[in-house]
Amino acid sequence: MAPLPAAAPPTRRRTVLGAVALAAAAALLPSPADAGPAAGAPDGPCAGLSRLRVPGAAHQETACLAELTTAGTVASGHTDPADWAGLTPKDLTVPSGVPGIQIDGYFPDTSTTNTNHGWHHDAQFVVRLPDRWNGGLVVAGTPGNREQYANDRAIADWVLARGYAYAATDKGNTGLAFHRDGARPGDAVAEWNTRLTQLTRAARAVVAQRYHRPPARTLATGMSNGGYLVRWQLENHPELYDGGVDWEGTLWRAEGPNLFTFLPSALRHYPTYAAGGPAADQARTELHRAGFPAGSEFLWPFHHQVYWDLTQRVYREEFDPAFDGPTEAGTPYCAPGSVPGCDADYDYRARPADVRAAVDRVALTGRIGKPLITIHGTLDVLLPVTRDSDVYARMVREAGRGGLLRYYRVEDGTHTDSLADAFPDRLRPLLPCHRSAFTALETWLATGHRPPASRTVARPADADPATLLRECPLGG
Repeated sequence: MAPLPAAAPPTRRRTVLGAVALAAAAALLPSPADAGPAAGAPDGPCAGLSRLRVPGAAHQETACLAELTTAGTVASGHTDPADWAGLTPKDLTVPSGVPGIQIDGYFPDTSTTNTNHGWHHDAQFVVRLPDRWNGGLVVAGTPGNREQYANDRAIADWVLARGYAYAATDKGNTGLAFHRDGARPGDAVAEWNTRLTQLTRAARAVVAQRYHRPPARTLATGMSNGGYLVRWQLENHPELYDGGVDWEGTLWRAEGPNLFTFLPSALRHYPTYAAGGPAADQARTELHRAGFPAGSEFLWPFHHQVYWDLTQRVYREEFDPAFDGPTEAGTPYCAPGSVPGCDADYDYRARPADVRAAVDRVALTGRIGKPLITIHGTLDVLLPVTRDSDVYARMVREAGRGGLLRYYRVEDGTHTDSLADAFPDRLRPLLPCHRSAFTALETWLATGHRPPASRTVARPADADPATLLRECPLGG
């Protein structure tokens, strides 16, 4: 699917639930232990804070913080735990000891869904500049329809502790009514791409202001909708990045597959499956045929209750608002044939050509221009792997860019890592696999040594949950 999905639903209004170190050489970024201000940078913590300006920002607030990770920003009010609730395992270690500068602000925008800081203004961003800098910059868009702090636990804490500068955007619209933004179908999702491009350019400039030299590496990463943004940026603006890590990104393709080619099947057939009886086996077969893998049935009740219906309705409203007439985002949990415009009856391929044209405006092509590593769980039942990353990897190869891609299917991974806490014997978190992929990308860029071949990363037969939270060797 493309745009949204992974953790799309939750917002503060609806919260649901082999590392490779950088070598110290001219060709490599320095390790955190060796990181420090660039030559010629002012001495002292937060030096030059008052002179930092985010190009194009309509408003910014700059702070010198003793701690840039969530070990300090929760208490200081420089993050919002509601933004990242449910995205990471409960036992995830939080690093600390990263002082520096944080800039919060927003770019000019007309929509007002993001209420962080009481601003009621979208296109909000956060930029974090550690005192001890390793020369790199990581930029990210958020999963689902969350706000700019959504990646703070899963991504920002870890890369800041490694010495990277970090920047994230809310993508220009947030919340379950994000589809109200824009003048025509597809505008809200299209804005996500332009906002990450805008932030990347601005963050690179701020990094140069702070450290007196531009970043030696600019890396894009993100999960779900954020992973989609990584793919799109490397296809459309490879000049801004050195590479990216895509964590189960959404696949948008006008011809499909996309959300609308498999979610309606879940809405049609899951209630019959859940009810049991003589029709249940056929309903399960239909769910498997739609892409929801055999063996994932234990995840279906949660996704039916939380993700499938809501995701289908709000994204369908974004690209095909005419389907349900004046009704906004359909009728929740309607049965097939029960009401006009029921999303359980939605047939994407039968819709008018302008619907596919709206999707095509944000579609992916596979024509990446910089190295990309993709990870995706085999038990993802929001963005089924066979309807998403398997397809995208094929698109990259068919576009002649296969040498720029490494793709790792992670056995027993699912879309939201917090579910691994609920099913520790059946699921594994993807977070350590993201970190392994990130360090593999660092080495790939620094040395030219390609990561292990694309493969399925098997779950070790004897691994306990604590081990799976720490380790994910991509070569195994």
